[in-house]
Amino acid sequence: MTMAKTRAAHGFDILMYHQVGEFEPMREHRATYCHVARFRAQMAWLARWGYRVCSLADACARWSTGQLDRRTVVLTFDDGYENFYQYAWPILQQHGWTATVYLIAGSIGATAHWLAQAGHPAARLMDWPRIRALQREGVHFGSHAWHHQRLAGRPWEAQWQELRDSRHALEDGLGVSVHDVCYPYGSYDATTLAVAAETGYTRGVTCVRARVAPGWDPLALPRKAVSYGDSALGMGWKLAFKNTPKHEVVMRPGFGVEVA
Repeated sequence: MTMAKTRAAHGFDILMYHQVGEFEPMREHRATYCHVARFRAQMAWLARWGYRVCSLADACARWSTGQLDRRTVVLTFDDGYENFYQYAWPILQQHGWTATVYLIAGSIGATAHWLAQAGHPAARLMDWPRIRALQREGVHFGSHAWHHQRLAGRPWEAQWQELRDSRHALEDGLGVSVHDVCYPYGSYDATTLAVAAETGYTRGVTCVRARVAPGWDPLALPRKAVSYGDSALGMGWKLAFKNTPKHEVVMRPGFGVEVA
């Protein structure tokens, strides 16, 4: 694996959200929730400091040609919750921004049963009419596999089915090619990356906390999670300082970054 220095000035940030809404204070699974008041303040902070928000596809294209603004941020939302439409999207529309939402192809219109298993309400996931309406309004969609299950350590065939079937189903539902994937729970391994490439994905995101910079595998891009307790300043602190991964990151041969 080649090693390239992570240079914060030559890349962009990807923020990771899940649900946005009105939630009671909590102690567990805080990374799955963002109160709408904090989300509104976080977006106002980005606007005030001149950040450019775009889709992951746009950011990667500009990055590859050297035309990327240093203050570029991609907003990603995992699982495809209905409350994205209710709370997050109206705020993003006020700023004229887009988002990339990752859908669990086998659970469209269902509920997040994995949250119920952890003692939280099983939030509703968006159905196809909602997804298509948001697509027409400028939201970008990617795959979050077929089931909401960890991929790392599973056989090649099982991972192939998860990623291939999800991509095909989403392409049928959206009427466009789908090239973005997000690995459930941030769980992936070398097999996952090989399968993702073979099944047609060109961009993948993980839960590794860092800034996208030279050396990163486009199928294993890092993100910075925004948790329930993060204020606008807390989010800004992550953007400014959480730029280098703490541990070696799984990537395909030919890619690599230094760790802290």
